[in-house]
Amino acid sequence: MNIVERGRAFLQGLRELASRQVWEWRRCPRCGETETCKWGSYRRRPWFLSGRQTVRVQRHKCQGCGRTYSEGSALLVRGGWYAREVRRSALDHWQHLGTSTRRTAEVLRSWLGHQERWQGWRPLDPAPPDATACHLSASTVERWLAQAGQTAKASVAEQLVGVVGSGQLATDGLWARLSGGTKRVVLALVDNVTGVIWPPVVVAGESTAAAWATLFERAEQAGLVLRELRGIASDGATGLESHRRQALPWVSHQRCVFHLWRGLSGAFAAAVATGVAAAELTGAAARRAAKQTRRTLIELVRAAYDAATEAEAQAALARLAAHELGAALAALVAVHLEAARYYRCGYNQGLGRASPEWLWRDFRLRASHGRNHGAEPRLERAALLWAIYHNFEPAQDRSERKRTYRHPGQAPLTVAGLAPGNVTYLDALAV
Repeated sequence: MNIVERGRAFLQGLRELASRQVWEWRRCPRCGETETCKWGSYRRRPWFLSGRQTVRVQRHKCQGCGRTYSEGSALLVRGGWYAREVRRSALDHWQHLGTSTRRTAEVLRSWLGHQERWQGWRPLDPAPPDATACHLSASTVERWLAQAGQTAKASVAEQLVGVVGSGQLATDGLWARLSGGTKRVVLALVDNVTGVIWPPVVVAGESTAAAWATLFERAEQAGLVLRELRGIASDGATGLESHRRQALPWVSHQRCVFHLWRGLSGAFAAAVATGVAAAELTGAAARRAAKQTRRTLIELVRAAYDAATEAEAQAALARLAAHELGAALAALVAVHLEAARYYRCGYNQGLGRASPEWLWRDFRLRASHGRNHGAEPRLERAALLWAIYHNFEPAQDRSERKRTYRHPGQAPLTVAGLAPGNVTYLDALAV
């Protein structure tokens, strides 16, 4: 059962619980007998988004097994002081708005109890007495997040079974500093065409093949078919290349062009300085010459990386090598030129030419920048929770001035052929 089916089953269970008739509660949930009788009731006062309410809960006793049981409610969480809608709102507030647990608790506290910030929103309202105030704390929100993260971790098996993959993946890592100065890295795989993120892992480093083997094992556990992979784009981690050669030799490893350009910065500076020194220029003339030389060298390198065919790329590389200041640059470009152009091959149609650093944009939105999670299990739970949220969340309908969306209004799961419909990530997490 994949993540969408689990969410649909949970939502259906809530609907069935909400529509359950009075006579249906006469059947004992333990032994199935209908010889029961009412056995008193008790009152609860949970917090809803509309404020605190008094709810009467009916109890029954089974004549067959002699046990008692209480009627359930789709609106309430057994043993909780806050209704289901408050929990779901807190998780969505933290995940979607990218804020801290302290601010999440503060805003919900103000909304539920008409206190604190509510007085700033509605200055004419009287302040509520202390006896009726809401005391939702950040630690409570953290506990709800931990429970959701544990559910996300338990749902890794077969989580994305049925997803239509393109075979073209991209990967990147996010370094985090934990308590005691410990460093860990979150590794994630994303389908370059659909945008579906496979369950991330937290490892000690990205320089070993074992760390990347852990990532691919978890993706395979979630439903990724490794034999259907054709390409993967990354920033050139040595551990990934080592694992690819050992376990995935048929997969093309596309080097991130952005990182290759950044690696040429020192060679560009040395070439420009050599040209200016050879011309014996100073002042404004030296600056103009340096600018022109850099522009010329950049165009020659770009012609090699962006060439449409292999022949054009080699011709551009030859022109760069023939330039009086381009020999060192040409030698560096030639090392990774083939790996920088795998995305041009028909075998790798749909493969991106850059590592997916955009992947962590939403993860870093909150006050902690996605890194301040203290312990490794907590960091892993947050990453797994965020990945499920991302897969269910539809992209924005409209493009922005500096950002466009390949699949506007569609969630990655929808693009991958596993449309969630009215099922949300909160249903998938059984919140």
